[in-house]
Amino acid sequence: QVQLVESGGGLVQAGGSLRLSCAAVGNIFSIDDMYWYRQTPGKQRELVAVISPGGSTNHADSVKGRFTISRDRAKNTMYLQMNSLKPKDTDVYYCNAEVTSLVPKRRVARYWGRGTQVTVSS
Repeated sequence: QVQLVESGGGLVQAGGSLRLSCAAVGNIFSIDDMYWYRQTPGKQRELVAVISPGGSTNHADSVKGRFTISRDRAKNTMYLQMNSLKPKDTDVYYCNAEVTSLVPKRRVARYWGRGTQVTVSS
């Protein structure tokens, strides 16, 4: 069983910063690409950033220059450093990852965290 556990959300004023974390726990052999998404209720989930196992990154145009995705492979943890936050960044942020497990048998699956709320006040 694999779980993704997000943390670090909260309430911040416009222009402020937050750092989100996503820890993968459980029966993990390896983790491929890791993703941050965000979603407003009633709207489509938006891809914010992605990072490969080797550290290559891609960020949505809406967050480029303000958000930075990173990961610590030894800790099976991914981060999203969010600077210069704007009210339009208010959303629930979700992490997602493709994880390979070997017990009880080899399995590759995408997992989602439960989400963490980010609220930016003007």
